[in-house]
Amino acid sequence: MKRQSILTIGLMTLALVGCKNTEKKETTETVVEEVVTEVAEAKKIMIKLEAKSGSTATGMVTFTEENGQVKMEAHINGLTPGEHAIHIHESSDCSAADGTSTGGHWNPTFQPHGKWGSEEGYHRGDIGNFTADESGHGMITMTTDQWCLGCEDETKNIIGKAIIVHAGVDDFVTQPTGDAGGRVSCGGIIE
Repeated sequence: MKRQSILTIGLMTLALVGCKNTEKKETTETVVEEVVTEVAEAKKIMIKLEAKSGSTATGMVTFTEENGQVKMEAHINGLTPGEHAIHIHESSDCSAADGTSTGGHWNPTFQPHGKWGSEEGYHRGDIGNFTADESGHGMITMTTDQWCLGCEDETKNIIGKAIIVHAGVDDFVTQPTGDAGGRVSCGGIIE
């Protein structure tokens, strides 16, 4: 009888250890699947900016969406030295020679024009100003959770919109454009 009890306890111990190893393996597999899913969800779109309004301003803009955040990195060349405004506009149509085919600033929440993050309001397309150096190169980066790449929320989805670089500076006051001057560069945000 004693021998049978020892054997039973031994078998139960092996069964528990076996179950524990199975649980650990399943947990590890779940974590690996979650990591792979997160990596697979990162989206990246690169768009080319073309010169408009007789300018020589061209460049590249990269949008990367990961973990609910969209990072924009823009590099523009051929600008006049100094400050320039950059905005997201309503349409990806850059066919007009002056870039006006893109419509106005993208403003899906119907706010007044303003500086990004202003309590008084701002368009979701009001990115702001950046500086071009003496060689005509400028760059700007921005990260936000107020944009997405292809999601169903039309107040966040920037696909089908355009990046416009302006000749002048956004004053963050003049409605609805910020008095930023002509459109010198344009790129449609398309997948």
